[in-house]
Amino acid sequence: MAMAFVDLAAQQARLKPRLDAAMQRVLAHGCYVQGPEVAELEQRLAARAGVAHCIACGSGTAALQLAQMGLGIGPGDEVIVPGFGFVASPESVALCGARPVYAEIEPGSLLLDPQGLEALITPRTRAIMPVSLFGQCADMQAINDLAERHALIVIEDAAQSFGARRHGRASCALSRVACTSFFPSKPLGCYGDGGALFTDDDDLAEQLRRLINHGDAGRYQHLQLGMNSRLDTLQAAILLVKLAVFDDEVAQRQGVAERYDALLDGLALDLPQRLPGNTSVHAQYTLQLEGRDEVAARLLEAGIPTAIHYPRPLYRQPAVADPSCRLPICEAACARVLSLPMHPYLESAQQRRVAEALQQALSP
Repeated sequence: MAMAFVDLAAQQARLKPRLDAAMQRVLAHGCYVQGPEVAELEQRLAARAGVAHCIACGSGTAALQLAQMGLGIGPGDEVIVPGFGFVASPESVALCGARPVYAEIEPGSLLLDPQGLEALITPRTRAIMPVSLFGQCADMQAINDLAERHALIVIEDAAQSFGARRHGRASCALSRVACTSFFPSKPLGCYGDGGALFTDDDDLAEQLRRLINHGDAGRYQHLQLGMNSRLDTLQAAILLVKLAVFDDEVAQRQGVAERYDALLDGLALDLPQRLPGNTSVHAQYTLQLEGRDEVAARLLEAGIPTAIHYPRPLYRQPAVADPSCRLPICEAACARVLSLPMHPYLESAQQRRVAEALQQALSP
């Protein structure tokens, strides 16, 4: 019997009465765009992250683009991004007319490596966009220190890490502006697309609120080019219900990760590495191993779903390619990464089944 890679049905079963009631309240008041649930969600998310402002928007990708628009990043500018990850990071740079510059990652954590960043800085560099990958933050202090020395902006791509911490500080509160995603499979996900931006900068927050709504500073007072990227009220209502159990689900994710660590210890693979000082929300459980494709095929035969996050370096994606770039650690990771089922409702018996199937798949 196949198991779920991400079991949203189990979560929905737990929350269904509350979800139904929340959605019925929105249908009753009829304010489907920028309704009261959106403002409440923004307040709760900002308080949780420990920042002054949260601006909800249409998606995590839109949040990245909006952040750069609000900071005036555009043609002629360069933004440093990891060479390994999801395409939204360089895509958002390119959509602003700027150039993504690809940086190497650390071999264990697969996070942006601060050590190689300084060599990539040019007079055109405006920002660094570290990605908080698989549920944990990059070394934001080292990245912020470097950015400060060179008068650069840091934009945290926290699409996979809302709720994580680094040395006690929350993801989304570690840079000038941060962006997260509420895609359904995220640790805090809605039932469609959604995202949010976080900042302590009052002026930037005001500008971002205009940008999500066509640059409108008042009814039909369009001061600048913006986007139509408002979070639907129904999605905000769903997120408020899920936020009430988020801490419990994060704790369960951490328990799942710890069980995987114990069950897979000693096998011929590299387990996920967490940086010292990090707490992770474990958006994925991604290990590295040789012969990845054959192992994944054997697991599928055993009814175990897997995913590859991510199979190709970003600088080899045609839409955002840089043919001159070659980053060996990124390329090795793309050939070796494999994500196992990960969600709060994964039972220990299911994990033992995954471990046994993986052990068999690794056998000669």
